[in-house]
Amino acid sequence: MRAITFLLILIAIAGCKSIVLEPADFAWPIESVLTVNKNGTIEENRYSFQVNVKPLFDAERSDSTGVSMESVRIIRGEKGYYYMIAPGFKNLYIFTVNNGQMVLYNQIHVSETGIELPALNQRKPYIELLDGERHLFYVNNEGIKENSSETK
Repeated sequence: MRAITFLLILIAIAGCKSIVLEPADFAWPIESVLTVNKNGTIEENRYSFQVNVKPLFDAERSDSTGVSMESVRIIRGEKGYYYMIAPGFKNLYIFTVNNGQMVLYNQIHVSETGIELPALNQRKPYIELLDGERHLFYVNNEGIKENSSETK
């Protein structure tokens, strides 16, 4: 009887074993430029993605009124973090997903006056931040990895 009980316990433990699928690459190949709707939401049908960005504008500008028709630039890095910025923002925001919410993981200060023409590019393993045609730096979820003064 003990042998059967022991065997059942071993089977149960084996059934609880975690499954890891790797390597995994979550990167979006190019940034999405999404327009905020009247409810403060951006939506990307290609990735079945939707989120309310009013708290983002509130954090950046201390005001989320009148964000309708603003554009938000978003890209997803290979580790699954979401990078967001909008014209005039002084910070690049990096989010992770937790329990159906986007949670701020890191905030990187990028400009005293705000970036006029932000753009995000996938440059594995980093995300490149530009202001118009001007390369600013590469980042990952932990922070800046190279800035324009180090570019050759």
